[in-house]
Amino acid sequence: MDAELEKTFTFFRFEELRVYHKALDYSTWIIKHTQSFYDKEHGLLSKRFNSSAQNIVLNIAEGSALNRSQFVNHLKIAKSMVRDCLVYTSMARQLNYLSKEDEEYSRNQLMELTKMIGALIGSLQKAGRFDEEDE
Repeated sequence: MDAELEKTFTFFRFEELRVYHKALDYSTWIIKHTQSFYDKEHGLLSKRFNSSAQNIVLNIAEGSALNRSQFVNHLKIAKSMVRDCLVYTSMARQLNYLSKEDEEYSRNQLMELTKMIGALIGSLQKAGRFDEEDE
């Protein structure tokens, strides 16, 4: 059987990105972990925390369908949402909504996402320079 036929075809390009799956996993983790304190704070922090985490994933997905410079801009927005999530992580910990272990997990995931998004931005920008030099 032909190896090409055995590969799964992904219609949506962003689904092939490891950073997308990492961000999706983090967003799901946040949804699960903010449920426990939603009622305590009437959803004020948890709604924003969830929104920022989801916006990381959404900006990766939406940007991937655009041209290279627009994708880079969406990735920069995703990095900004990572920083928002870091602030919400710290706030949730100070309010004792997250355990020390959960805070550490969240921070580690956010650091990894920042590195992955930064590497993708660098790769796209470098590829853009090569394209310009070729023309």
